[in-house]
Amino acid sequence: MSILGWIVLGLIAGYIASNIVDSGGRGPLVDIVLGIVGALVGGEIFSALGALPVTGFNLWSLFVAVVGAVVILVIYHAITGRRRI
Repeated sequence: MSILGWIVLGLIAGYIASNIVDSGGRGPLVDIVLGIVGALVGGEIFSALGALPVTGFNLWSLFVAVVGAVVILVIYHAITGRRRI
């Protein structure tokens, strides 16, 4: 997947994950980083469970990235002890 594909997938996944956990986006740059890191974390989680990791620019990869980004946000909130309203 190209750099532009990672950026677009990261933006969409980060925005969706931010809306699930925080009820609002965190800004385009943070959403992109969150989504890309979420894709990497989600890929590792799904690989460990025997499922396919990120496979390209498709719905499965978006799902994997969103799951990874949600995990990151939940861990972040658990560590900081605060929730954005």
